[in-house]
Amino acid sequence: MNDDNVLSAIAGYLDTLSFVALFGLFTAHVTGNFVLIGAGIAGYGQGVFLKLMAFPAFIIGVVLSSFIIRTCNPDTPMRGARMLYGVQAALLLAFCIAGVNLGRQFTPDGWPAVICGMIGASAMGVQNAHSRLVARPGVPNTVMTGNVTQVILDVLDLCSPRVTADAKRTSRARAAKMLPAIVAFGLGAIAGALAYSTVGFWALLLPFAGVTLLAIRAWMHRNAVDKVVS
Repeated sequence: MNDDNVLSAIAGYLDTLSFVALFGLFTAHVTGNFVLIGAGIAGYGQGVFLKLMAFPAFIIGVVLSSFIIRTCNPDTPMRGARMLYGVQAALLLAFCIAGVNLGRQFTPDGWPAVICGMIGASAMGVQNAHSRLVARPGVPNTVMTGNVTQVILDVLDLCSPRVTADAKRTSRARAAKMLPAIVAFGLGAIAGALAYSTVGFWALLLPFAGVTLLAIRAWMHRNAVDKVVS
């Protein structure tokens, strides 16, 4: 499984887990919180402050990622990827610890829950920024709406007799790249809900392990490239 599919599964997993555990908070699809904030203000939800604080936390994750990449040599993109994976893994572990320490009784407006949600949003801010800061072939892996739209359009092109053979080849290749990410996101979402219902916030150890493995793989790839060059 390539990095994008793993990250798509992690995004679905974390978004669902945080939604279930933290009063409807989105950590990956952070703009979805606008809808929930509006609903909360109108009296149809809770945790408005928690969802508001997710935005500055998400921004911190993006800014931190940008700073890390800008300090790296542009000729060593895998080093930047490794560092971002490492930062995200550390934030996911902190998210897990903060969640476990909440215990069983916590309120959506209490600072322990707010800080926990902010750490999760920061982790996903790093992941969202990663795909834009480190150039590599891939697809968006945190929000699937655009991917689903593009796959539908590609399928329509493949079924249309008016589309040229070259255009169909492009559509087929693009759909083949995006569809696994969509499936991975969906499976991750299911796994996140089931894992939280079984072990609570300890379930965050799974995405932590996944991102850690990606960091190790990026480190091994960089070492292999260095040996070839030398």
